[in-house]
Amino acid sequence: MAQKKAKRANRDLEKTYPRKDFVAKLRRLADAIEEGKAFNIQVAGERLRIPADALFNIEHEREGGVDEVEFQLRWQRE
Repeated sequence: MAQKKAKRANRDLEKTYPRKDFVAKLRRLADAIEEGKAFNIQVAGERLRIPADALFNIEHEREGGVDEVEFQLRWQRE
């Protein structure tokens, strides 16, 4: 009998990291992208696997006196 995959709940969160940890995560991500490999990361207790064929984009938002740049990775879950 085939096993059903658990449906994951929708989620939208933001987690702030100390500079050193953020840099380490970016460096690991950049290395994986450069090598054409998948990237594994844990965000707020959930482990994620970002496939090598993920799409990358950079978003800029401005509202009031605040600017924001987001580096985004998008992929379809298996």
